[in-house]
Amino acid sequence: MRRLLGVLALCATSISAQPLDTAQAFEDYVGGKTVFFHQGDGRVYAAETYLRDRKVRWSLLGGACLEGEWWAQDGKICFVYENNPDPLCWSVEITPQGLTATSDTPMNPLRLFEAVGATGEQLCQGPKVGV
Repeated sequence: MRRLLGVLALCATSISAQPLDTAQAFEDYVGGKTVFFHQGDGRVYAAETYLRDRKVRWSLLGGACLEGEWWAQDGKICFVYENNPDPLCWSVEITPQGLTATSDTPMNPLRLFEAVGATGEQLCQGPKVGV
């Protein structure tokens, strides 16, 4: 019975998911916010702050921040960061549980979930602090 309820919950989530596949839709949702992420276990492990002009600041909690930028391309949201010029593209959707992003990296797919209700500032550790 529990298994059936789990399957039904997943189906309901999929049905009510709305893609954020354009720059405007994504920006309308994240613009000016800091979004905290987990990998499905509910434990917040990273944050990304969405700044003006489609700039971002990403960090693992307690780690150094990486500056980057984002854009929409072929129905996905893509990012580049200062430590890697190769774009990282994600299929992004909004569900009743918040934002969900799935990477398009075939060798190492990753799925991130918004930690809805997580609040606070993104803290940047490392050599650039105070610069």
